[in-house]
Amino acid sequence: MSRNNISFILHKPQLSENIGACARAIKNFDFKKLIIISPKPIFPNDKILATSVGAKNIINQSKVYQNIEKALENVDIVIATSARFRNKNIKHIKLEGLKKVDFKKKVGFLFGSEASGLSNNEISYANYTLQIPTNPEFKSLNLSHSLIIIAQIVSSILKLKTKPFMRSKKVKIASKKEIQSMINLCLKNLEDINFFKPKEKRPIMLENLRNIFYKMDLSDKEARILSSVFASLGKKR
Repeated sequence: MSRNNISFILHKPQLSENIGACARAIKNFDFKKLIIISPKPIFPNDKILATSVGAKNIINQSKVYQNIEKALENVDIVIATSARFRNKNIKHIKLEGLKKVDFKKKVGFLFGSEASGLSNNEISYANYTLQIPTNPEFKSLNLSHSLIIIAQIVSSILKLKTKPFMRSKKVKIASKKEIQSMINLCLKNLEDINFFKPKEKRPIMLENLRNIFYKMDLSDKEARILSSVFASLGKKR
């Protein structure tokens, strides 16, 4: 299990100080990868670098994307953090449940912005949701505090070298990029036949479709088969 497989993903962070503190927390536990999606402040800036203290290398090596789909292309398992339980048909795990995650795969922890957290649309890209237990009357955690709690727990798990779920070595799990490509092909066909009616329900229908596909834990072969099916259906019209 390699620490290089672990990414910490900040979605639309608003404060330079929090970005810098997150980089510092990542380095505290010897992780390397910081991914940032549509940051509000100019990135990087002097305040971010100053707050990161000895973790400037994490900032300098970080990757910045403008949309969530592109940022998750090379992540196999996305775990979205949330201060509230979502009324969605998506797997929810507790902190101790992280022991069951296969960290031989590329795992990304997704954090929402300081003001609004993650929307249901952003949650729909995740394989799991994760809630840090806190005072029920005061659940909100600072972004960097949430990250450092998870980083410490994952670091401890990696040291224990917990055995992952058993699976045939011949089976290769589909990458997020392959699944997204398959989903986009499906959505294009659905758009072409005017499936999303009424229009105001389109966003929730898209969320539910993504939830379905990401929960399936598809192999690369299965993703290719489904892509071929969707492509064939498009040609039949």
